[in-house]
Amino acid sequence: MPANKTLALSLLTLLVLLSGFALWHARHPASPGQPLPMPQTHLQEKISLLPLDGRPPCRQFVINGGKIAGIEISVPPSELQDYYSLPGNAPGMREWLMSDLYGSNAAIISIDQLLHGGLLAAREKNASHEEVDSLINYLRQLHEKHPAIPLYAFSILPRLTPQDSIDGYQERKDLVAYSRLVGKKAAGLEVDEEEIKQLEAAIPPQSLSAYLAHFKENEYLNQKLIDLAKEGVLEQLVLGQDDGEAYSIPNIEKSALIGYIDKSGLDSSRVFLTHGADEIALSLLAEIKNSRTGSRPKVYLDCNAPGTPEKIMPYMAVDMETTAREKIALLGAEETSFPEEADIILFLSAMDNKEDTLQSRAGSLEKLQSYQAQGKEIALVDLSQHFAAAECLLPYLIEENFPVGALAAYSGWNTASNSIGTALSQAILSHAALSSCESEEEAIAISYAQSAFLQGRIMEDYYYLKQDIDEVNNSLKKAGYTNTADLDLEHNYRWATALLQKSMQAHLELYQNTAAARAPYKVKWKKGELTLALHHLKIDVSFPWPRTFEINLMAYPELYRLP
Repeated sequence: MPANKTLALSLLTLLVLLSGFALWHARHPASPGQPLPMPQTHLQEKISLLPLDGRPPCRQFVINGGKIAGIEISVPPSELQDYYSLPGNAPGMREWLMSDLYGSNAAIISIDQLLHGGLLAAREKNASHEEVDSLINYLRQLHEKHPAIPLYAFSILPRLTPQDSIDGYQERKDLVAYSRLVGKKAAGLEVDEEEIKQLEAAIPPQSLSAYLAHFKENEYLNQKLIDLAKEGVLEQLVLGQDDGEAYSIPNIEKSALIGYIDKSGLDSSRVFLTHGADEIALSLLAEIKNSRTGSRPKVYLDCNAPGTPEKIMPYMAVDMETTAREKIALLGAEETSFPEEADIILFLSAMDNKEDTLQSRAGSLEKLQSYQAQGKEIALVDLSQHFAAAECLLPYLIEENFPVGALAAYSGWNTASNSIGTALSQAILSHAALSSCESEEEAIAISYAQSAFLQGRIMEDYYYLKQDIDEVNNSLKKAGYTNTADLDLEHNYRWATALLQKSMQAHLELYQNTAAARAPYKVKWKKGELTLALHHLKIDVSFPWPRTFEINLMAYPELYRLP
């Protein structure tokens, strides 16, 4: 071979090697030192949690939030917990809670779990007055047995959708239409009375009776709980509205309860109404942490586009701004009109490709960069009108190398109330913990717990719920599953989980090697400041229930400390 060709080939080979070497280093930047050992947060107190159900947002998120806050979250043993359509052991839960309160500093109690065995069971079962009265007596006994321990309880109003036991397609459709019309009429709006009569005639009487009785019996329950708040048995009662709409029979019950609260002379510090369900226990934890530390962070509300505050997202009865202000008030924070005064920026993004709001991404990036440069703590709520990755802000931030590790919180899960409540709760927990911690070791431990929560939300809310869930569902359907909301995980758990893990691992490798994920970020604590960076991220992921709607995801970051 001629010398010049040999030289050219050698140079080409060298260029290929150098390109590969450069690419490897771009993905694996030079280490500034050994990763910090993962410290454990010093748990300074204990809170007993009776979760709404066994899903991660209701149980594991609160445990993870407790690690940020330095609070041990004690939960019932799994054998008492509900599992999908199987209700929890309500009598066993009552025994557990009565015993577990010894040594606790507070209790967060799901009434739906304590009475019915979980949210799904509560949607199906009607409790008699005798069953409700028995629960009320139990709560009084619990308070008498542990008078110094504050009891924070929450109860969920029934949703618009009929019970699953009403399974006829047309009667379910007619019930929803009937509920919307009756709700509009109750709100003083003009409706077609003849249409209401036609629907009443078309719906089987037993189905209509069962549907309406669900709300009346729930109203009786919540009135009794309001009485307990007035007596001082409950430190606070939160009433949540699950999957709401602007006009429906659930809103008639809600209006009646508002009147009952007003008549009782109670303010929002004793009884609080909010939209949402799954995030309420975590919100109560953040409120408790705030009160323990005397923290009252100032929150500035900002949005990706001018129309976002008035936007009503799917499964919501109210707009984004109303929801956000509810959560700010519930968590014991204070809204400010001036971003320079804020401790936390609550940034709401709600894009819709049909309304051409994707063009707001560049302006959102500029705002977030400015807030980050000012040292503001940013809680990013990243919602999509059609639950699509293309409508999210996060991929644009990653593409533009925004330091995502600097976020105080990220959430884009399901409904606006879930996402806003989760993101703001996480941001407030970390703010309260870092602003009150006394040692650098404790600040590092809080930062690890905070990073684990943040990275877990990014991996699930964006990568799984906006991308991987479709791939998993399509693969399951090709394998013969016709209903991915009712999987046979008893026989196919390993295969379904392996499919999930493979898909998620591919996205994890892509994400953790981006400049945005690895960018250094600063953490302010009571006595100083830390500069940290993500070195490596591991996740454990599985299906908690036999459906693909949610996953159980635990994130384990490795962090560097930089000079």
